[in-house]
This record gives sequence, C-alpha cells and structure tokens, in this order.
Amino acid sequence: MSGGWLRPTVFGAVDGLVTNASLIAGLGGGGVSEHAIVLAGVAALVAGAFSMGTGEYISVTNQNELVHAEVAVEAAMHARFPAAEQAELADTFRGYGADPETAARMAAAVSRDPDTALRVHTREELGVDPFELPSAVLAGVSSLVAFSLGALVPLLPYLAGLPALAAALGIAAVALGAGGMVVGRLTGRPILRSGLRQLALGAIAVAVTFAVGSLIGGGHHG
Repeated sequence: MSGGWLRPTVFGAVDGLVTNASLIAGLGGGGVSEHAIVLAGVAALVAGAFSMGTGEYISVTNQNELVHAEVAVEAAMHARFPAAEQAELADTFRGYGADPETAARMAAAVSRDPDTALRVHTREELGVDPFELPSAVLAGVSSLVAFSLGALVPLLPYLAGLPALAAALGIAAVALGAGGMVVGRLTGRPILRSGLRQLALGAIAVAVTFAVGSLIGGGHHG
C-alpha cells in the first residue's frame, strides 16, 4: 500500500537535494551574493516542488484512468460472454496447478459474484487490483513536500547565518548518501552501494554546475 506515497516521497526528496545543491554550487561558483543564493534557492524550491507534485499527480491519475478503462472493457466482456470468461478463469486456475475439476469448481464459485470475478480477472490479466489503486492526491502531495524538504537541506547553512558553500554542500552530501541508502533499501539493492552511487551522481551534477557558474561568473567579472 505504501507504493502510493513512499516511492515518490524518497525520489522527490533526492530530486530536491540534487536540484538545489547544484543550483547553489553554480551560483556560488559564479560568485553571486548570499542574498541572491537564498532567493534563487527558495524560488527553485517552490517551483520544483509544484512541478514535482503536479507531475506525480497527473502521472498517477492517468495510470488510474487507464486501469479503470481496462476494467470497464473487462466488465463488458463479463456481461456479454460470461461462459467464456468463466472458462478463462478455469484455465488460469489450471495454470496454477489445480486439476480440471477443481479449477472448474473454483471458476464457477468465483463467477457467482461479478465483483469478485472482475477483481480476479483484472489481477490476473492486467496485474492490478482495481479496488486498491494508489491515491493521486497523496502521491502528488508526498512529492511536493518531499521535494521541498530535500531542496531545503542545502539552504540550511545560509538560512542559519552560516553562508558557506562548503557547509551547504557538506550537508547535501550527507543527506544524498542517506537518501541513496533509503532508495537501495526500497529497491532491494546493496544499501551502501546505492548510497555511494547517489552521492557520486549528485557530486557530478554539483561539479558541472559549479564549473559552469565559475566560467560564466569569471567571464562576467572579466
């Protein structure tokens, strides 16, 4: 059940972290004022959070609508060809190792209740349960909040009156490693390797934006 909010929450937080750590590195490399860094960081937090939230909401909504459309087709098939659908169910149960007689009895029992029959069919054929779809609102809000929290991390030293790029990137690095480890835990991959990989990918993004900021800032000053 946590699939509706846990995945977008973790990925949203990591996204926010990488986005704002890179942005702050780019601006820091360009030599802009602390005030400009905070302003740009907060603007990126708000814009990114709403972008992530609405994107996740639309994605889950579209997914759910697609499932509902497929379930409607399946329901129409049940209404028009009940015998054929029951035979299909019996085939499914035989595929699980039931003998023909038991499979036929199970299919008949399931088919007595149209809702149950529809649920079993969609689960077998579409791989989804139409009665347990993720909430688009929950997924969207989770993404929005998570991105905001992730994006806030590199801004913390500036907001706390310690406007040091090294401090911002240090905090971001620790949080990125931790985020990568959580992703590893969720996906069943080696936790330490996932943390280090996330840290390395974030470091590349930060290094590139810092380099671009330095080049543009240097050129501007020159």
